[in-house]
Amino acid sequence: MNKLGLGLMLAAAVLLSGCGYNALQVQDEQVKSAWSEVINQYQRRSDLIPNLVNTVKGYATQEQQVLLGVTQARAKVGSIQATPELVNNPEAFAKFQAAQGELSSALSRLLVVTENYPQLKSDQNFRDLQAQLEGTENRITVARNRYIQAVQGYNVTVREFPGNLTAMMFGYKIKPNFTVENEATIAKPPTVDFGGAAPPPASSAPATPPAATTPSTAPPR
Repeated sequence: MNKLGLGLMLAAAVLLSGCGYNALQVQDEQVKSAWSEVINQYQRRSDLIPNLVNTVKGYATQEQQVLLGVTQARAKVGSIQATPELVNNPEAFAKFQAAQGELSSALSRLLVVTENYPQLKSDQNFRDLQAQLEGTENRITVARNRYIQAVQGYNVTVREFPGNLTAMMFGYKIKPNFTVENEATIAKPPTVDFGGAAPPPASSAPATPPAATTPSTAPPR
């Protein structure tokens, strides 16, 4: 019986391995690891925001609406529990993604506003915070891309035959991913407008010459 049981276990292991079970385990762990790095970098950005807001407030007290927008967007992000289980819930993942997108937009508006305050731009603390924020945004982009690739690999295994049979047997489902529309929005640089309407484009048509004066042909009296 022991030999029979051992043989059945070995046969089951071979069958599961051939049906993508091991690949699902590896790729699921890769998704979890990539997600942890995404959260780590988003948290790093969130930690920078209070100092950034306070520094800007010292020079641009009249920009309360913009400063409040950043603070509220950060609070909204903080209200979402970014647990590992979130990546298995499309609705919760979409809320998380939308909240992070709102925070990115609010930060873009804040940095546009700072262009109007030369003294703020020359402040060493602000420059340091801006450099740290820029570096963090780059790390977020890298972390998101790795997560996207990890989820794509996992989702392919879940959907392909015979891995899809193993996935159904053990409850592995498609995981939500960052959307292309969201990626394009975040990657788009903010438009800096210092005010004033743009001058109308010069017409390429040649100026109409003045009408020639037709000499009078009436005979003199």
